[in-house]
Amino acid sequence: MNVHIVQHNIITNNPEENLKWILEEIDSPQAADSLLTVFPACTLCGYPLFGSVAYTDIQKRAQAVLQECIQHSEHKAFLIGMPLQIQDKGLCNAIVFVQNNAIRAIITKKYLAPDEQKYFVRGEGVQMVNYQGQQIAIGFYEDLKELTKSHSEQPDMIICCGCNVFDYKKPYSIRYRMHKIVENLNASLVFVNRVGGEGSFLYAGGSMALNAAGSVLCQFPYFEAYSQSVDLQLLSSCEDEKPEAVELVYKALTMGLQEYFGKNHFQRAVLGLSGGIDSALVCALAVAALGPENVHGILMPSQYSTDHSVKDAEDLAHNLGIGYDIVPIADCFETLKKTMKPVFGERAEDVTEENMQARIRGTILMSYANKFGAILLNTTNKSEAAMGYGTLYGDSCGALSVIGDLYKTEVYELSEWINRDREIIPRNSIDKAPSAELRPGQKDSDSLPDYAVLDTILNLHIEEELSFDEIVEEGHDPELVREVLRKVRVNEWKRLQFAPLLKVSPMSFGLDRRVPIS
Repeated sequence: MNVHIVQHNIITNNPEENLKWILEEIDSPQAADSLLTVFPACTLCGYPLFGSVAYTDIQKRAQAVLQECIQHSEHKAFLIGMPLQIQDKGLCNAIVFVQNNAIRAIITKKYLAPDEQKYFVRGEGVQMVNYQGQQIAIGFYEDLKELTKSHSEQPDMIICCGCNVFDYKKPYSIRYRMHKIVENLNASLVFVNRVGGEGSFLYAGGSMALNAAGSVLCQFPYFEAYSQSVDLQLLSSCEDEKPEAVELVYKALTMGLQEYFGKNHFQRAVLGLSGGIDSALVCALAVAALGPENVHGILMPSQYSTDHSVKDAEDLAHNLGIGYDIVPIADCFETLKKTMKPVFGERAEDVTEENMQARIRGTILMSYANKFGAILLNTTNKSEAAMGYGTLYGDSCGALSVIGDLYKTEVYELSEWINRDREIIPRNSIDKAPSAELRPGQKDSDSLPDYAVLDTILNLHIEEELSFDEIVEEGHDPELVREVLRKVRVNEWKRLQFAPLLKVSPMSFGLDRRVPIS
């Protein structure tokens, strides 16, 4: 049985635009040679819809587009996902099986994510459909856990419609899960997933088909729209793509930038270039995503900045071919201190003056963004965000946090990967000790533990959700663990005011990890 698998970039809340590429795929030669075309979950309206799905206009528009698809389905069959009002039940996240100008079956999602539970009612889960002499089990990715050997009917084929948000572990866990299902049920399987981005949420694709023996018949590329017809009865397998996690993260972040800018109709990006590794990495990602002509750097040295920091930033700009300006902040800083002198009196300088510099820089960057119609990219990493190591309304400014879901050690790893063929990020930006340069001789290590140790503790606490005692049992110093966890806890209020970030980890701040402010 030939199945036409469609991995596409879905436009959220725009079923009319999605209809265009859906009809193109339905009318394609590949679809004509296949008994069934399979689209990702949430095909018509995208995901996540959040509160917009509650409005009847989007539901009616989706219903109207579904009717157009049905009218276009003579001698065709396909699966398409959408929010659907079902009589006597309510609004469901549904997969509609359309065949020959009629609805053949409706599969409704049973296991809803917490955000989905606010708007959708619980559905029936995996459904068996007899089609062309085949027993086909059709369901959402989250519902497949109910499909076991003890299922009342043995399927010949399994079709899994996904809309799976990316994190660096997800492609591997999906592959493992698909293989286990085939192994347990001895049935061929199609997994279809979307690509593209919706704000913070990124979609990797990676659709695949396996025969009943567990051989991979096709493995779709990650982060690319792609479609292919596959014969599920083939015995030979394809070359199985298994990219490294660091490569997947790079592709996710560059695609996330492209999607954020493209779908919000932005073009130009601006960011502060300090000469450090964080801003260098963000700049390299932005250039890869948007092109050097659409990225501008602002160097803002103070009296505490070192000569090599300015040179490192300039070297980066030259390597990437972007334009930049140098806007020193020393005079502005002195003026602000004089302005506040009558209020501060003879109090000694402290972190207040350090934060002044960060906020001056934030003002300069936002001013450039306003004047030139650019979007400011934030350069804070996950380690800094976790510890509250940053200035609110200073270096926390930005419309999008590009690396806010990467720990500092992961920033180094990705930077080295980008430099694998030639030096893009200056070697000195990678090798030198990190510093905010807000006071003479300042280093990150004055305020934070070594990043290798810190990130290990943070990962155990945030991703692995281990408590103080459990982390100490892993061999870490109790006093250090206590202080790290304290800072994570007391800085939640600061993170809630942070820019939206591109999610690439299994446990992102604000999206996955939600804890009380106080």
